[in-house]
Amino acid sequence: MYLLVFLGSGFVLYTAFPLKYKWTVLLAASYVFYFINSGSLAIFLLITTAAVYLAGITLNKISDGFDLVKKSLDKEQKKAYKKIIAWQKRLAVTVTLAVIFGLLLFLKYFNFFGETVNSVLHVFGAESAVPKLKLILPLGISYYTLQAASYIIDVYRGKYKASNNFGKVALFLSFFPQIVEGPIGRFDLLAEPLYEGHKFNYDNFTQGLQLIVWGLFKKLVIADRANIFVCSAFENYKSNSGAVMLFAGVLYTVQIYAEFSGCMDIVTGSAQLFSVPLSENFNRPFFSKSVNEFWRRWHITLGAWLRDYIFYSVSLSKPFMRLSRFTKKHLSEFLGTLVPSAFALLFVWLANGFWHGSGWKYITYGMYYYVIMLLGMIFEPLFDRMFKSVHIKRNSAVLNALRIVRTCFIVVVGMILFRSGSVGAWVSVLKSAVVDFAPKTLTDGTLLTMGIDVYDFAVIAAATAVVFIISVLQECGVEVRKSIANRNIALRWALYFALLFAVVIFGAYGPGYDAVDFIYGQF
Repeated sequence: MYLLVFLGSGFVLYTAFPLKYKWTVLLAASYVFYFINSGSLAIFLLITTAAVYLAGITLNKISDGFDLVKKSLDKEQKKAYKKIIAWQKRLAVTVTLAVIFGLLLFLKYFNFFGETVNSVLHVFGAESAVPKLKLILPLGISYYTLQAASYIIDVYRGKYKASNNFGKVALFLSFFPQIVEGPIGRFDLLAEPLYEGHKFNYDNFTQGLQLIVWGLFKKLVIADRANIFVCSAFENYKSNSGAVMLFAGVLYTVQIYAEFSGCMDIVTGSAQLFSVPLSENFNRPFFSKSVNEFWRRWHITLGAWLRDYIFYSVSLSKPFMRLSRFTKKHLSEFLGTLVPSAFALLFVWLANGFWHGSGWKYITYGMYYYVIMLLGMIFEPLFDRMFKSVHIKRNSAVLNALRIVRTCFIVVVGMILFRSGSVGAWVSVLKSAVVDFAPKTLTDGTLLTMGIDVYDFAVIAAATAVVFIISVLQECGVEVRKSIANRNIALRWALYFALLFAVVIFGAYGPGYDAVDFIYGQF
């Protein structure tokens, strides 16, 4: 429905409209898409849009007012005026962020916080004090809230002027290809291609369609088929061996990557039809040699947002800068850098965990990576001295391969937590991997009792191998899409149709298969 009807009709209308008004087609399509999927909950998107729009206009007026009078002020008057302006700007941004994050916190986290408070009260013998509300999350609220926050913070920091056009701000926050799962856009990168209008571009059109089909291949052939086994395994984790659950963890890691990166391909391809480039969100993360590198390659726009608006804001704040100088002076240069970074990372990973969901599982997920990264930072000097003392090159091919395997193992353990129903279930799965591994359950037919058969495993393995081979080529610097585009027309279109037929023939859809919602669309 989305591809054939909505995207197709939107593209036709966009192509037919004059350049000057093409952005209005995107705005209308975005709100029609949002209303179809969220109905009256679109009011929350409108509130967020109105809040950042009004705040942006306010910040513009404050800055423009100062520019008008500053020439007539002496040095002391300018200094005093700047303090007033700085206070006014901080107030405008603080109120706006309180509104937009207040909506997110209430809708997504009210019941979690309420349950936590009630649990504490029960410990002391008191009755529950916070009621449980029936709250429904608006589509994409976690994404458009961060996008709205980045817009108003960047205006406050003077990176660019706020837009005076409400419709254009609304389009920036609601652009339909990215509203469900991102990527989280930046106004300075998206504004111009969204608003300027583009004539039909054959290359963008064909490349966009290629990306969409490639995304469908990953989503329907790999992710949705693997989902059947993963759901069965995790629903019955208590009766499964450690080997089966570890296999399920690996398969879930494959599933979530195929689904999320596949969705990003569909999103990027959809936007490319309109000649709108979106930020990259995945860069072959399973070739990472460290957890830090993994998170620079996985969900790139979320990591960049947390870095720019939390990590730097905390680590470069005056209190932490003073702490850094004090630590460097009285302890060591290393600790002077480590301490503020450790505190800033704590806020980053708490935010990362909370962003993914409301529950202790998600907080634990964030802390899991925080502890691993912190330990890496603490022991890095020791590792460096150790390798130098034994004269081993840290970037040798063998060590890099081992680092990649180690990183993948850490990620799989984290993904098992992410997929488990609770922290307790995660601990139980890890315990079974140690005390009840039972490797024979991988070969005695147990795997074939969980919803999929040998044919399904073969399809998943073959499709994953295709994705892996292409990723290896890309990691080696080969531009696969350009390489295919330079082939003769017969071979080129044979490859395109082979991919399309693979989706049609091997996709997990139709009778016997339930439609699977996008995992990250729930956030």
